[in-house]
Amino acid sequence: MEFPVLQAVHPEDFKKYDTATIRSRFLIENLEGNDEINFTYTHYERMICGLAKPVNNTLKLETYENLRADYFLERREIGIINIGGKGTVVADGQTFSLDKLDCVYLGKGTKDVTFASADASQPALFYLLSIPAHAVYPATFMASKDAAPLRIGSAETANDRTVYKYIHLEGIKSCQLVMGLTVLHNGSIWNTMPSHVHDRRSEIYFYFDVPENHVVFHYMGQPNETRHFTVQNNQAIASPPWSIHSGSGTASYSFIWGMGGENLVYTDMDLFPINTIR
Repeated sequence: MEFPVLQAVHPEDFKKYDTATIRSRFLIENLEGNDEINFTYTHYERMICGLAKPVNNTLKLETYENLRADYFLERREIGIINIGGKGTVVADGQTFSLDKLDCVYLGKGTKDVTFASADASQPALFYLLSIPAHAVYPATFMASKDAAPLRIGSAETANDRTVYKYIHLEGIKSCQLVMGLTVLHNGSIWNTMPSHVHDRRSEIYFYFDVPENHVVFHYMGQPNETRHFTVQNNQAIASPPWSIHSGSGTASYSFIWGMGGENLVYTDMDLFPINTIR
């Protein structure tokens, strides 16, 4: 069993891509399947993202040939956020119960991990983001209400949103994983505006709660030469350190942001005024 793999892209090469090529190089799709765990491996900080959807069965986190590891978290850590119905994560005998938007972090060396739903008619859907780790940190649960919810933006600029920060320097401790999510409120569509880049980190955006028959226009590229393409529900984008990462939806939506790299400081970003974006 092996992962599909996304290779890293140089910004000068990116300028030559058409829409189909951009989607093939950065879009992470086909992650959701009943009673399945599906992943994509990226060469951006060697981050792995995926979905676990237990419906009628308990799912076990297995290792993959690409990792050359005896078990998945032998040299890795992982952040898990539930975006579905109530479910449980069991890690080396420790049980965590997650409602929607709750998070659990599992550190390097965790051997046995399983996922289950409380109700098959309303299955849990666990978003998984993993990155290599060189130090061990304890398994930690955080409910969404405890994730320092911060309401920012405004209805006037169509970016009224609440940001939840789970894994970062002042939250759940990790080796190099930073993770949280943003919920756009009704009538708001713009995320991450003004735009920024993370020169010391790579990032993956995972879009969820995108209403049926709606899309998000995801904007990426260097600030002076941007591109866009559309993203549907439960799809993700790999965002290189040189690329902005903003979006505007045809309806309100939510997204999980996750990073890895030099540091755990949430505010480590280089902002670009809106009128400088090209």
